[in-house]
Amino acid sequence: MASQQRLPYPLPIESPRGEIGTRLAHVAQPGLAPLPVLKPQLPPAASLQPYLEAIDARRWYSNAGPMVTELEEQLSHRLGFANRGVVTAANATVGITVALLARRVPAGSLCIVPSWTFVATPHAVRAAGLMPWFHDVDRRTWALNPDDVMETLKRIPKPVGALVVVSPFGAPIDIEAWQEFENHTGILVVVDAAAGFDTARPSRIPLVVSLHATKILGAGEGGFISSTDARLLERFRAGCNFGFQGERIAMLPALNAKMSEYHAAVGLASLALWRETRQQHARITEWYRHVIPQLPLVSLQPGYGNGWVSATTSIKLPLRSAARIAAHLRGAGIETKAWWGEGCHRMPAFLDCPRGALPVTEELGTRVLGLPHFPDIQKRDVDRVTDTLAEALSDTRSARIRARRQRA
Repeated sequence: MASQQRLPYPLPIESPRGEIGTRLAHVAQPGLAPLPVLKPQLPPAASLQPYLEAIDARRWYSNAGPMVTELEEQLSHRLGFANRGVVTAANATVGITVALLARRVPAGSLCIVPSWTFVATPHAVRAAGLMPWFHDVDRRTWALNPDDVMETLKRIPKPVGALVVVSPFGAPIDIEAWQEFENHTGILVVVDAAAGFDTARPSRIPLVVSLHATKILGAGEGGFISSTDARLLERFRAGCNFGFQGERIAMLPALNAKMSEYHAAVGLASLALWRETRQQHARITEWYRHVIPQLPLVSLQPGYGNGWVSATTSIKLPLRSAARIAAHLRGAGIETKAWWGEGCHRMPAFLDCPRGALPVTEELGTRVLGLPHFPDIQKRDVDRVTDTLAEALSDTRSARIRARRQRA
């Protein structure tokens, strides 16, 4: 195949006839394979064989077995805990619920959560017996801002018992600021860092990380809760195991949220490959960071690639253009995803939840789009995505010009 011509950046200025941009030869070429937005990759079967044989030999399949213990110890070491600071769970959603139960948040109280998150967050809050109260996020970070929440607390009539901070697509959270918030207000904080394995750090505030197959470190299904507070860790462990604390007597509100030995085996195999996995995602991040900022009126997620990596790439598009651009990319065989939709407050399951004004969430919900990002994506694939995106932006701008002329 002949070499493909890359579109120069930034896009050309509008011509006198209102025509912008240049058609890319490779976009129109037939036969290009569809490009998925996500294609998870867990450790190959051969690397799992020793772990599976060890499980067979022990015949210990769940209930805090050796694989789970080893995974918790390795994760604790990787995250920088002096001692074991991690409790594994069946998944991050139940991990959030367990963390809230362990913090003894009074049942029925409000729990402030961002609407700009995956639906797992408010589902976990409700499972803990709390009512989600949707809060807007900071435009500069796409996350909750403690100063903004402090102002909101002055206007909420019903007592707030807890707050769940969400790491947007794995971005780092200012955990010290939230510890200060908790100390000042007495409102208990949990961090939903489902995609944040690369940015997770030790803190007293519970941090919940997902090990789902789609995350940067995967175990198929699973997650973990971390904290430097030994007493909280004991409650997390009991909360994942029917509330048992040494004997088969339910002492605490709890779930059956234990991780199996098989999922721990996959987690251990993934952890053994972590250096290579992180390098793969860092490479993809740099490819996108090199091109996306050159596109007009398009920006990457705040802080994207600034010392951390994630398993997704999200961009913010011009106003009222996301649907058209997604359709253009889809027509070129490129899948995209609005990972968090238009915000949880728009979901039927949460229409009864109270909320404040959500202008930033409303804007992000119609402008943010996830681009293809998976471990074995190649630079030529990223070039195809960014070139087609540039063409879509050109077509979108041309359509708006035509529409303005028709209205004139």
